[in-house]
Amino acid sequence: MEFEMLAKTFRGLEEVLATELVNIGANNVQLQRRAVSFTGDKAMMYKANLCCRTASRILKPILSFDATNPDEVYEQVKQINWSDYMSVDSTFVIDSTVFSEVFRHSKFVAYRVKDAIADWFTERFERRPSVRLDGAQLMINIHIAEHHCTLSIDSSGESLHKRGYRVAQTEAPLNEALAAGMLLLAGWKGQSNFVDPMCGSGTLLIEAALIALNIPPGIYRSSFAFEKWNDFDEDLFDTLYNDDSYERPFDFKIYGSDNSPHAIKIAEQNVKSTGLSKYIELQIMPVQKLEAPAENCMIVTNPPYGERITSDDIYGLYAALGTTIKHKFAGSSAWVISSHEECLDKIGFKPTERIRLLNGALDCWFCKYDIFAGKRNDYVAKKKSEE
Repeated sequence: MEFEMLAKTFRGLEEVLATELVNIGANNVQLQRRAVSFTGDKAMMYKANLCCRTASRILKPILSFDATNPDEVYEQVKQINWSDYMSVDSTFVIDSTVFSEVFRHSKFVAYRVKDAIADWFTERFERRPSVRLDGAQLMINIHIAEHHCTLSIDSSGESLHKRGYRVAQTEAPLNEALAAGMLLLAGWKGQSNFVDPMCGSGTLLIEAALIALNIPPGIYRSSFAFEKWNDFDEDLFDTLYNDDSYERPFDFKIYGSDNSPHAIKIAEQNVKSTGLSKYIELQIMPVQKLEAPAENCMIVTNPPYGERITSDDIYGLYAALGTTIKHKFAGSSAWVISSHEECLDKIGFKPTERIRLLNGALDCWFCKYDIFAGKRNDYVAKKKSEE
């Protein structure tokens, strides 16, 4: 039986996520604000959690309604037959997201949803399920946009960007779902050698390997919320989890380097935990010393943004990156993300593509640089003649 679902994501990755959902067989895929709605059956819900690289969580809406105050929300939520989803002995938690002039306090809305569920059980069983902030069996999400309310159950649990392979991290690691989104936006499919010259804890390297080999990112996780649901189908989930028929060979190599020995040590631990060490090569090296491992490479990197280093050092780092890729990586393409346009300017040549993304709270540009030998005008003319 098909039902509606909502996959949440980050700003700028909606279209990438929609493509992912179409590719795994979802129906009625539609773009939303930082989300993608779709329909599918239970197997599709399990698959979306296992396979979607750019989703943060998969929600299953169970009620949509309009309300003008928290008491109306209470009355609507109390209409649901809650024994379909949980028992008196279950534990639950409420998460609320509110974009509304009418409902100003998201915590109060969550409180009223909790009251409605507790009262529904108390009236029927003279007992009520307990609220548990960590490890609850049922995670319930109330989303309010002005007057419109959507009540959903969260099938994911902990955010899907927490893959389960990260055993250590540097000070500001890249979110795994954002890293995967950057790679998919860059057109990475495992078609060449891959280089990240400022790899930090190795997130881009690992996500690049998972994409190249077509390994689902969810296989490293210890659990999903839907495993605690009343209707969990363990056999179906095991079949999907153990299906490696869509994995593919990767005939190139992924190279990561960083000038910090500490970062490389952390990257080594994370790569080892994925079991992908044979595809990923790491070394301590400043960007100035970087050499192209082959003629055709894809470079994707997330340099420091200057939040924690002085401007002279940061400008020099971007300038060194520009010089290195210009002189040593002719014929390759490079993608760089940064929140500082003046830093990107130091790379020294114009991007051929710019995509706006959000890294945490920072507005960023994700820029593509085509690296050509000789003069840019000659390169542009050659490209046009090939089209």
